[in-house]
Amino acid sequence: MRINGRTVKPAAQVRVGDRVEARVNRRDRIAEVTKVIDKRVGAAIAVECYVDHSPPAPDQPDIPVARRDRGSGRPTKRERRQLERWLQRGR
Repeated sequence: MRINGRTVKPAAQVRVGDRVEARVNRRDRIAEVTKVIDKRVGAAIAVECYVDHSPPAPDQPDIPVARRDRGSGRPTKRERRQLERWLQRGR
């Protein structure tokens, strides 16, 4: 996490005009603080307290998720190894 280009801890204090940069879910987020709030508030109110300068999300397909038929039980050792190999290719 960075505030105005300096690395800080996530609990660092911010002031109006600060530029906050963080990596969230493998995506860079950049926000400029427009209003400081003292307590926790809902998302609708929090959105009014910053301006989002983040680059648009890349248009890449969702990461494939392995699905099993309902009631088929736990995967066998062979199936688990195949699944692990398949997941390693997606990285």
